[in-house]
Amino acid sequence: MGSFFKNYRSSLLLLASIIIGGAAGLLFGTKTSIVKPFGDLFLNLMFMIIIPLVFFSISSAIANMDGVKRFGKIIGSIFLVFVVTAIVAAVIGFAGTSVMNPLAHTDVSALKELMEKTDVSKPSEDVSFLAQLVNTFTVSDFSMLFSKSNMLQLIVFSVLFGFATVLAKEKGRPVAAFLSSGSTVMMKMVNVVMYYAPIGLGCYFASVIGELGPQILEGYVRAFILYLILAVIYYFGFFTLYAFIAGGKLGVKVFWKHALAPSVTAIATCSSAASIPVNLTSVKKMGVPNDIAETIIPLGANTHKDGSVFGGVLKIVFLFTLFGKDMTNFTNILSILAVAFLVGAVMGAIPGGGMIGEMLILSVFGFPPEVLPIIAVISTIIDAPATLLNSTGNTVCAMLVTRLVEGKNWLKQSFHSSKNIAS
Repeated sequence: MGSFFKNYRSSLLLLASIIIGGAAGLLFGTKTSIVKPFGDLFLNLMFMIIIPLVFFSISSAIANMDGVKRFGKIIGSIFLVFVVTAIVAAVIGFAGTSVMNPLAHTDVSALKELMEKTDVSKPSEDVSFLAQLVNTFTVSDFSMLFSKSNMLQLIVFSVLFGFATVLAKEKGRPVAAFLSSGSTVMMKMVNVVMYYAPIGLGCYFASVIGELGPQILEGYVRAFILYLILAVIYYFGFFTLYAFIAGGKLGVKVFWKHALAPSVTAIATCSSAASIPVNLTSVKKMGVPNDIAETIIPLGANTHKDGSVFGGVLKIVFLFTLFGKDMTNFTNILSILAVAFLVGAVMGAIPGGGMIGEMLILSVFGFPPEVLPIIAVISTIIDAPATLLNSTGNTVCAMLVTRLVEGKNWLKQSFHSSKNIAS
């Protein structure tokens, strides 16, 4: 019981604060606006550190990528598998929200009235597609990178800075060390601010529910139910499909024979990092070679987040519905899929990537930063099933990578070699 509370302590505290805040909002109504400044204090603290956090985290992750080139074909195969599975997850997630929108059949009139108070940014003039592309990824002045409204542009700059540090080789090492230290310090700062999160989010949520009523709570319940449905479909259906692609019927049998331990560990610890030792043991039992296993499992714990891709879709659709944005427009659909992919597959590689991903959603689609807690709640309620998909998905991806690297008969050859060694 003690270990359970230790693993889930932060999530349980946040859930408790959200529940208490929601109950207070329902009970006291608009009177809860009196505690909103305590929620705003938390938001402002997070907004203050988001820019340096993004810069140091991304630049450091790239600048300190020593030794990755050695793996050649393995790294290329891992990249391909991670990208394809993340795209599949994004498409499935959007299809699920199209069938069961979390806010469908919900009276959002009160929501829209509140949202009208925070104007969603709109382009002041029509611009060409290429011009819009330039504006999406770059800014015209360095100082503009210090705005939380230009998150994607900051990410592009941070990536380029990290690569430039790598290219500088020996002379770039002091910079890489500085970036690594800066990333560590910023994460410590986030940890300090997060001690206040239960109070801040609880107060903010109380004021939101006080103004919106129970409608948004119904949306969260539907979002959680939808996520569970998607998780079950992806876990049993697509993991089986991936195992079949990797090794045929034998691959399916081998995967499910050894999938229980990684799955239980992921749910019990709610941490992809904590699941690494069990995942390593399991994929080796599945016949995955040591060099592939010891590369993909640690790498996947940070960069392979199909469960987070589902969460990204849910958050974007949630906000699109709140603000009455068109989700049938083909361009918007592509944007939703692309940003969900970034939130799950790319931001997952960054310490604190969940919060950065949420800020990216607000920045790209022009939503006001004040709605950050609304989608942060979704991260909290889907934490356990998301970790299950994120972590256990690495084991079946290890089989897919082995199929690409070793050829279609890798599994039979692996077990044949094992029998020869045993004899």
